[in-house]
Parts: sequence; C-alpha cells; structure tokens
Amino acid sequence: MKRSAIFFSAFVLALLFVPVLILLLHARSVPELLKSASSIRAIEVTLTSGVVALAIDICLGMPLAWVLARVLRPRWGRIWATLLVIPLLMPPLVLGLVLAYVVGPASPFGSLVSLLNTFPGLVIAQVYESLPFFVLTAWGYLSAIPTTLEEDVWVLGKNPWRAFWFVTWPIARAGFAVAGAMAWARIVGAFGAPIIVAYHPSALPVAIWIKLEELGLPSALGLAVWLVIVTLPLPVWLNWRFSRVRIER
Repeated sequence: MKRSAIFFSAFVLALLFVPVLILLLHARSVPELLKSASSIRAIEVTLTSGVVALAIDICLGMPLAWVLARVLRPRWGRIWATLLVIPLLMPPLVLGLVLAYVVGPASPFGSLVSLLNTFPGLVIAQVYESLPFFVLTAWGYLSAIPTTLEEDVWVLGKNPWRAFWFVTWPIARAGFAVAGAMAWARIVGAFGAPIIVAYHPSALPVAIWIKLEELGLPSALGLAVWLVIVTLPLPVWLNWRFSRVRIER
C-alpha cells in the first residue's frame, strides 16, 4: 500500500513537472531573445513595474494586515476578509475591464487623466491583482503571533510602534517575506487585467501573448522562459528555506 502511494505521488509530480521540462527544452532560445529590442523592453518593463507594484503592496498591505490582526474584532475581521476575497476571486479579465473604465476616458477621473496604456496604469493593474495575496498571507502570519507578547512590552512602557518593531517584526518578518514573494509571483504573472488596462507598455505576460499571435508558439515559449526566470527564484527559495525549517522541527 505504501509503495503504491509513493508511485502514485511520483506519477502526479511527474505530470506537474512536464511544463518545466518543455520550457527547459526551449531554454536555448533565451540568449537569442536578448537580441530583440521588444523582448528586452518587456523584461525591463516587467522588472520596473514589478518593483514599484511590490513596494505599493508592502506600503499598503503591512498596515492593513496589522489592523486586521490586531485592531479589529473577529466578527469584523470576517467581514473584511470577505471584502478581500472578492477582488482576489474576481476573474482578472473582469477586473481589467472595471479598471479600464475607472482609469479610462469613460469615467470622471479618466476624463481628466487617462491612464490606459501607460506605465502607471500597468502598475495599478498589477497592484489590484496582487495586493489581496499579500494582505491575506501577512494577516495569517500576524494572527498566529500571541498578542500577549506585545502586551508585555506595553507594560514596560513601550509604545505600540516600538512593540511592533522589537517584538512583532522579528517574529513576523518571515511571514512578510512569504507574503512579498506571493505578491511578486502574482505581479509578474499578471495578464488578465494588464492586457486590458496597459497593452502598451507590454510586460512579459502580454509580450508573450503578442509573440504567440505574431510569430507562433516556439517564440512565445522562449519568452516564457524569461518570465519563469523573473518570477520563480524568490518564491521557490523561500518555500525551500521555510519548508526545510518545518521538517527539521
């Protein structure tokens, strides 16, 4: 029975690893893509917009996660969690259409400053797709930290900010790192909203779609390798590090 379960699990993992093998077969085209100005531009746009979007996720998501974990009562927390899950589960294409309306010329805001097909529009689309991932992950890690640790520091006369910085942050920073990695993977891989809001400048997912439409599948797979190179190292490294810690415990 145990051997059968191992073989079955290995078979499922092998099936899941097939896309990685296919990408590795097309890895030889990666250096050639660096000769293409459009490919280089797509990589630059992805990295630049990704860093900006991740910074916004951190600035907005960390305070919100702390409020959810430390300020709100559980009953209100469930309501806020539902509000976070709605944009998380909303189809990205629908989200892109809504954002295109808000930042486009059809809305009062967009009639003043239209952000369609602009770099800020791309960042907005990436933030809307990734921020719920960051907040929910960070919220889960903060909720697992006993509030008594902070209360003990308050008794010693420290203000809430110092309690967070010297007590909560050292414990929760691994969780914030995982939340950032989750958000980064979502940011870099965002396609549904960016293709509606910011077809140009094209980030890697949209550039891959353009390659597929214009040059066919082989060229698109080559650019997809670059998307994997940009997306996966940080989440994979964090998963390896923290899964190893859990196993050792």
